[in-house]
Amino acid sequence: MSLEYILTSLVIVLLPGTGVLYTMAYGLSRGWKASAVAAFGCTLGILPHIAASIAGLAALLHTSAVAFQVVKYLGVAYLFYMAWGILRDGGTMEISDSNADNSSRRIIANAILFNILNPKLSLFFLAFLPQFVPVNAASATQYMLELAGVFMLMTFVVFLGYGAFASATRRYVISRPGVMKWFRRGFASAFGALGIKLALSDG
Repeated sequence: MSLEYILTSLVIVLLPGTGVLYTMAYGLSRGWKASAVAAFGCTLGILPHIAASIAGLAALLHTSAVAFQVVKYLGVAYLFYMAWGILRDGGTMEISDSNADNSSRRIIANAILFNILNPKLSLFFLAFLPQFVPVNAASATQYMLELAGVFMLMTFVVFLGYGAFASATRRYVISRPGVMKWFRRGFASAFGALGIKLALSDG
């Protein structure tokens, strides 16, 4: 596995996107444990895209404009739904110390849905992973799985870092309701902006 792959993957993972925003939102509102669960869910959400890329299903999305648009606009709708969930009372960024099991399941389910409903992730892996497979590799599929495993590990570790940073500022935010209000607006706007960006992107 090349150093170039590791560095490129690290840059990609560090760039803030929906997964980072999602993890930080839970770090701010519910603390370290919830942010770690969110990071885990976001990492699990990569699996379907890796499987699709290796199986060639991503190529179908690439060649079928209708399939791509359907998945894309479902993703747009879900991003807007999450933006609304952050803004409303009792939503995603409601301050809570609850450790209920169903909350963890919901956090993971939402994180996985985020990634599944982003068809560009499958296309990304379809274009990204094969570039780093040596021509003399005994099994290209096995090598791609190893590359994907490293990418997922890096994603989980980096997202844990983002979540830890967010949860470290939680006490300051909780003691200042006005600050939390602006954080909620900021995160909701960010999710809405990502939804608009996805809607306007070329398939």
